[in-house]
Amino acid sequence: MAGLRIEGFVIVSADGRLANADNVMPDELKIEGDKRFFTAALDRADLIVHGRHSQEEQPNAPKRRRLILTSKVAAIAPDPANPNALLWNPAGCPFETASREAGVTAGIVAIIGGPGVFGMFMARYDTFWLSVAPKVRIPDGEPCFPGVPARAPQQVLAAHGLHAGAPQLIDAAQDVTVTPWRRTG
Repeated sequence: MAGLRIEGFVIVSADGRLANADNVMPDELKIEGDKRFFTAALDRADLIVHGRHSQEEQPNAPKRRRLILTSKVAAIAPDPANPNALLWNPAGCPFETASREAGVTAGIVAIIGGPGVFGMFMARYDTFWLSVAPKVRIPDGEPCFPGVPARAPQQVLAAHGLHAGAPQLIDAAQDVTVTPWRRTG
């Protein structure tokens, strides 16, 4: 949809992981500077898209429109636990239809994970905001994207036509930076 801007957001460990082996984000990745950056980004978003394990823990979370990917519905269904959310099965309904059903045809769509959800949108990101926590390692954890750890997250983004912008330091105490990866042309 021409009026939608697709942006991805993730914080990863030095080894490209976003969660531990139990699909839970460890406390070591819950870094204050990144939480502030992520919260501000979601406050600007018109629609949030994520899988069942990816969640946000901000006060405004219940107010945000969202699509939650699941195979438990045929196409689209209301989320019985959240009046601002729709359950969405991409196998039964294209994204354009799902976003329209969510009432969003223009604005920013924030993709917040997990790995399969990130992978679905690789060819569509306008910008992917990759935060890296270089002091954290999760050797047996969940890779952030399909193709990691065989390739670094940065290599996966580059392979999909995204180009790194200047990294921004968002948490000096933890040396965490966020880099915008943008599609050009």
